Amino acid sequence: MRFSDIIGQERAKGFLKRVMGERKVPHAYLFTGIPGIGKTSMATALTMALNCHEPGDLDGCGNCPSCRRLVGGNFPDFILIRPDGQNIKIEQIRELNRRLGFAPVSASFRVCVLQQAETMTSEAANSFLKTLEEPPAGNILILSAREPLDLLPTIVSRCQRVPFQPLPTRAMVDWLVSQRGLDRQKAEVAARGAAGSLGTALRICDENFLEMRKEWLSALLKLPAISIGEAVEMAFQWTRKNRQIRGGDAEPGGSVLMDMLHVWGSWYRDLLLVKVGGPGDLIINVDFSDRMGPVTKCFRRAALVESLLVVSQAVRDLRRMRNAALVLERAVLHLKRLALTG
Repeated sequence: MRFSDIIGQERAKGFLKRVMGERKVPHAYLFTGIPGIGKTSMATALTMALNCHEPGDLDGCGNCPSCRRLVGGNFPDFILIRPDGQNIKIEQIRELNRRLGFAPVSASFRVCVLQQAETMTSEAANSFLKTLEEPPAGNILILSAREPLDLLPTIVSRCQRVPFQPLPTRAMVDWLVSQRGLDRQKAEVAARGAAGSLGTALRICDENFLEMRKEWLSALLKLPAISIGEAVEMAFQWTRKNRQIRGGDAEPGGSVLMDMLHVWGSWYRDLLLVKVGGPGDLIINVDFSDRMGPVTKCFRRAALVESLLVVSQAVRDLRRMRNAALVLERAVLHLKRLALTG
């Protein structure tokens, strides 16, 4: 993964190339932004450029032994730390500190990336802070997080922040068509539903998400016409399917139900957009656009706004509660009532 392979993020690329050109590479960076927009890819590209034997335009060549090892996943001086379960734990930071105590194996710079750095436990964060205060020579530390506010201020102050922006929908559509061979309509649906995250768009494409999404939206379309008992059964049905797909011990926050609620939120957002006469090119669920006009006639604006709030509350509740069936039942019944009274 070279800088030239990364979609968008021109400001981040320009900054990193500039500091490399000036030979003033900071020892610690903080890459901020939503998941799936190229933060880890950029860290890989920086590692490649810094250690490339034949760099061109401050970018890795992709062909020298160093670049090939990095591409092949056999580069010993690129360390990637992910949460162990829900958190990055103190043991992981201690192991990192042990490795940083040795010189890089074969590279000019060793690069260590902490994905979801905001998940560090307080003990892990305090231990990592000591590393930032006295960084061993030849090491570059990159923290990847959504927001600086999610980290200790003392950690943020010791890092050079590099903000990443959500990717343009058009750029993601073109990439999905050219690189993944999707037809343009599917690429449009995936890109618009991904909210600027190429990683999310790829997951939508690769996990039969589009077929499940059609089921979720079809369920919403049927909701006003079914009985209360059928609505409750629908909620239980999706809860059971979630357990089957993810496993009985899956965390609610990473579940199929969470994906479904995000799709439902996009649907009510689209309906509200149509209701107020907004531009059609902002619609997310473009393949269902022909059904939106008739559906919006069943809703007042206030009912659509409240429907969005219901879905948003269900997302928050699902992150906090283990009883997914209760959360979904409450949301479905509320949405049905709003559709009937809209």
